[in-house]
Amino acid sequence: MENDPSGTLDQEDPRGPAVDASTELQEFPGYTERMDPRPDHGEDSYTGHGRLAGRRAFITGGDSGIGRAVALAFAREGADVAIGYLPAEEEDGASCLELIRAEGRTALAVPGDLRDEAYSPSAVRQVVDGLGGLDILVNNAGFHIAQPDGLPAIDADQLRRTFETNVYGTIWLTQAALPHLGEGASIINTTSIQGYHPSTGLMDYAATKAALNNRTVSLAELLGERGIRVNAVAPGPIWTPLQPATTTSKKLETFGEDTPLGRMGQPAEVAGAFVYLASNDARYVSGEILGVTGGKPLA
Repeated sequence: MENDPSGTLDQEDPRGPAVDASTELQEFPGYTERMDPRPDHGEDSYTGHGRLAGRRAFITGGDSGIGRAVALAFAREGADVAIGYLPAEEEDGASCLELIRAEGRTALAVPGDLRDEAYSPSAVRQVVDGLGGLDILVNNAGFHIAQPDGLPAIDADQLRRTFETNVYGTIWLTQAALPHLGEGASIINTTSIQGYHPSTGLMDYAATKAALNNRTVSLAELLGERGIRVNAVAPGPIWTPLQPATTTSKKLETFGEDTPLGRMGQPAEVAGAFVYLASNDARYVSGEILGVTGGKPLA
């Protein structure tokens, strides 16, 4: 059959449409409903195919941004989903739970702060009790504050919070989850292109994402003999509440324009990578970092 030149095939131009990211700045942690334009989490576009039917997933930072898009995609693929988020993010958390339940899946809220060492074992117990087990752990929650002046502007509080959230918290949560993960289980870490190409204004954040890349590979080697796969997704510039809550207006005006596709990405455009890595389609994939970067190479 000849190619159809009329454009009736569902093939979209990856370069657009571009979105104006000049929303008003927010205080951390940032809120979905206050963003203009509002991020696309796949509410009207993601179609599930039963690839995660019967699975039970726990997603940190699941209230908004990439975490919300992944939670919605997992639910549409047939998984029951628990989401972790900061207590201050209850508004976004509640609306994400509604999206999961609208798909006929069990939704569970597990609010708390990853910096609190006691949170991880408590959260995992709640998930296992509430969902009946745990098959997929998504370490997605993260923290960063952009410092245009670079290293001299990073104070002790910022450094501590960034590492405690992005590194300590994910280690504690993974440790707590491991006794409940069996053959076929999957751990997926959200890292970043910053782990490969660090910006001068995000030096502490970039260092934590490089650490997560490293841990993804080493943990995959450790857990392979147990039949547990460990992978990561490394997004590029994605439009989430973390952006207007942690950067400057000047940065937002050109956010994502330096990618080969010339625009920022949407959370919905990242979710499919997590579905793939969590599904049986990726049963021979472990220790990999999958970039979703608008064309920027990781290496």
